[in-house]
Amino acid sequence: MRHRRAVALAAVALVGLTGCDGPDPNNLETYYEDPATTSAPGPAPAEARVSQAQAAPAKPAAPDPGPLAERALLSDADVAEEGVQPGAGEASGCLTGVVSVTSRTASWRYPSGSVLSHRVAAYPDPAAAEAVAGAECAGHAVNVPAQPGVEVQRAWCEGKTCTVLLAKGRLVSGLTVSASTEARAVDAAKRLLPAMAAKLTAQP
Repeated sequence: MRHRRAVALAAVALVGLTGCDGPDPNNLETYYEDPATTSAPGPAPAEARVSQAQAAPAKPAAPDPGPLAERALLSDADVAEEGVQPGAGEASGCLTGVVSVTSRTASWRYPSGSVLSHRVAAYPDPAAAEAVAGAECAGHAVNVPAQPGVEVQRAWCEGKTCTVLLAKGRLVSGLTVSASTEARAVDAAKRLLPAMAAKLTAQP
């Protein structure tokens, strides 16, 4: 009788263990998730990357320096009060010999025979300001009123010829006056300097 009771108890205990819903402590699969379900997402498809690159805004093109130089050049109306007439003569001065496809030049003559010349040349950024700042010109420096909006401004006189150089952005604006005296040349340059600077600083 005792033997039969022991067997029955053992059977009940076995049924209870096998019917339990809890995890098997010896089964590692019940404690760890499948690595495939937690892996990081792969790289974006090539088509998505291409569409993003195509959607990027394009950089605006740099302005054509030729028209910029043209617009910064003094006109006949700008120098009308000087009493000059358009002339083929050209005054020589510091940096005024720079000629390129992106430079523009205009010249006028006074009734006295004095020559007024204006040249605007385009340089790669930031070479315009560097060209004026590093210019080694003959003669001696002179003081002229500082102009607003100009990055670099310098002026020289050699004999009876005076040159004023202004730089802003990609442009160098050079005004040269050859007169009967240095004082006359400086005075003419000072009178024209505001119009010269206004046209230069109006360019992008």
